[in-house]
Amino acid sequence: MNPMARRMFELVEPIGVIPYSADEPNEAMFALGFTNYWDVYFAGRAAPLGFANAEVVDALFYNFAPGEVARHIPKVWLTTSPAAAIAARQEGCARALRRILAERVDTPAFARATDLLTKAATSAPTEGRPMYAALRALPIPDDVVARLFHAASLLREHRGDGHIAALMIEGVGGLEAHVLLALDMNLPAEKFGRIHHLPPAQLAAVIDGMRDRGLIGADGWLTDEGRAVKQRVEARTDDLAAKPYESLDAEELDELVSALEPLAELLLAAQKF
Repeated sequence: MNPMARRMFELVEPIGVIPYSADEPNEAMFALGFTNYWDVYFAGRAAPLGFANAEVVDALFYNFAPGEVARHIPKVWLTTSPAAAIAARQEGCARALRRILAERVDTPAFARATDLLTKAATSAPTEGRPMYAALRALPIPDDVVARLFHAASLLREHRGDGHIAALMIEGVGGLEAHVLLALDMNLPAEKFGRIHHLPPAQLAAVIDGMRDRGLIGADGWLTDEGRAVKQRVEARTDDLAAKPYESLDAEELDELVSALEPLAELLLAAQKF
């Protein structure tokens, strides 16, 4: 496991998840005409891909149940365009960050953190990183707060592309990844938010397949091998997420960590999942 990449994940993730942890991004998307959360999710996250069809979005997002993406893509583009979705999401996220971080966004330290994070976020190769590449193709915002969110989103999608690669190396499917995470958190899969809505027979089939491979024991919890697989996935994900930060020297990295720590603390305290 790469300790630096793990620490940066802990500091950047509270910024990157602001579309899902604050009200303003949803409000901005609802103003376009959306009426439910999942249409907002798919329109907001898939917008950099343009008018990609459901099969492509499903492949790139990786962890949705069969048919789930197709309930939203391409339907969401009857409500708005990818360009309008990108603009609304960015505006709503910037408003949320300004509310939560308040006067901090007007400080030299915030501007410096944004510059360093943007430098890291735009420095990695795009090969084999489809979601990261799609986001990299967008213009970098001029507004400092929107730019911080954009940089965090780039790093989140970069890490996500690597995480999918790590899961595939271990032979862990998209729905299986949710089961693996839930059980690693000592939470029954049936109670986990991302999969609890699945038909019981479908979820049982996923769990049975993992049990047949020795990842889940007869007691319904992870075996030693299941825990080892989870640890290998996380370690490889961290390793694959390290490249952007190699563009910063040691002094810049320390400066960035120091600047992001108080921001992450405020954002975590304000989360509304």
